[in-house]
Amino acid sequence: MNLSKFGKKFTRKAGITQLMDDLGAAMADGDMLMLGGGNPAHIPEVQQIFRKRMEEILAEPGAFESMIGNYDGSRGNAAFIEALAKMLRETFGWEIGAQNIALTNGSQSAFFCLFNLFAGEMPDGSKKKILFPLTPEYIGYADTGLTEGFFTAKRPAIELLDDGLFKYHVDFQTLEIGDDIGAICVSRPTNPTGNVLTDEEMQHLDALAREKGIPFIIDNAYGTPFPNIIYTEAQPLWNSNTVVCMSLSKFGLPNLRTGIVIASEEIASAISDINGVMCLAPGGLGARLAVDLIRGGEIMRISRDIVQPFYRRKAQQTLEWFRDELGENIPCRIHKPEGALFLWLWFEGLPGGSAALYERLKALNTLVIPGHHFFAGLENDDWAHKHECIRVTYAQDDETVRKGVKIIADEIKKLY
Repeated sequence: MNLSKFGKKFTRKAGITQLMDDLGAAMADGDMLMLGGGNPAHIPEVQQIFRKRMEEILAEPGAFESMIGNYDGSRGNAAFIEALAKMLRETFGWEIGAQNIALTNGSQSAFFCLFNLFAGEMPDGSKKKILFPLTPEYIGYADTGLTEGFFTAKRPAIELLDDGLFKYHVDFQTLEIGDDIGAICVSRPTNPTGNVLTDEEMQHLDALAREKGIPFIIDNAYGTPFPNIIYTEAQPLWNSNTVVCMSLSKFGLPNLRTGIVIASEEIASAISDINGVMCLAPGGLGARLAVDLIRGGEIMRISRDIVQPFYRRKAQQTLEWFRDELGENIPCRIHKPEGALFLWLWFEGLPGGSAALYERLKALNTLVIPGHHFFAGLENDDWAHKHECIRVTYAQDDETVRKGVKIIADEIKKLY
């Protein structure tokens, strides 16, 4: 095929496609231990709620036919958007309405649109970049830019904690925001590390973005008010200069691809316009299943009382399993688990690096994600730390996670 630049860029192997290919293979192979990522847990209480809601839709005359047979508008399901705006106004005091929200076919689509709205080649011929003020960051960002050199990033400051833990912080002493930056982006809680940027860090980044006149994009896929997979105190942030992106995926509906963009009216309208061109309208099944949970605020109770405790327990249990299996002689630190679905393990001086470890574990039917995929914007930075880390999910059932932890630990011991 004689491909365009677009074709060549988006058909080359990327970290996110490796993740999704491995996920698909793992789902087809019952013997594979999927500790790399992807699917959230199947929480029985949450799945039962969605099953009941689907049964109610099926029982209501015309509701099922409308759900599968009618397009929503390019902004997304209007009832869901109105209900969400009302809930956020009443819960957080955010001054927003339906005009500030647009839905997308999943968060990945949202970030593709947002990043390319604010970075790349500008009308005057200049080029802008997306800045990640703290890395490592989400693997799915790395290949979303339409031009080369699309991202730039900063190394974190590393705080060593007790009990073999550590925590990344934004290094404001070295953080510079040049005129070539089109937007700042962070995830909170952070995928892959489970880090939660402090309120002070968020406010500082917001102030820097305002000073430069650029948006501050916050990936809130794991955050509050839903799915609320966050184990520390953190105040949500939104104002006219921030773009908060949410999702129904980690609440339990990943296959229904429902992304949520909360932004200024101009940005939300731009997302709606892009939807119209790219897909006519975002799929509405997720919104239809969740709208009544939004209207009554039930989604917040479920997140607080069911989803968050479920993952908090699994995080602590998996942390204990790794400590028991690795012992005290392996140079391993684990990022303090503050949210999301993952543990981030740092093996200082890891023999062969994380990519080789990934292949060894894959041969043992155990999938993790090697750390170097999570450093978009630092590709040219020869930092050993990028090759000393792996991401491990604890979202699978306890037996699977326990088996995987032992296999990982045994292989690490052999390497050292």
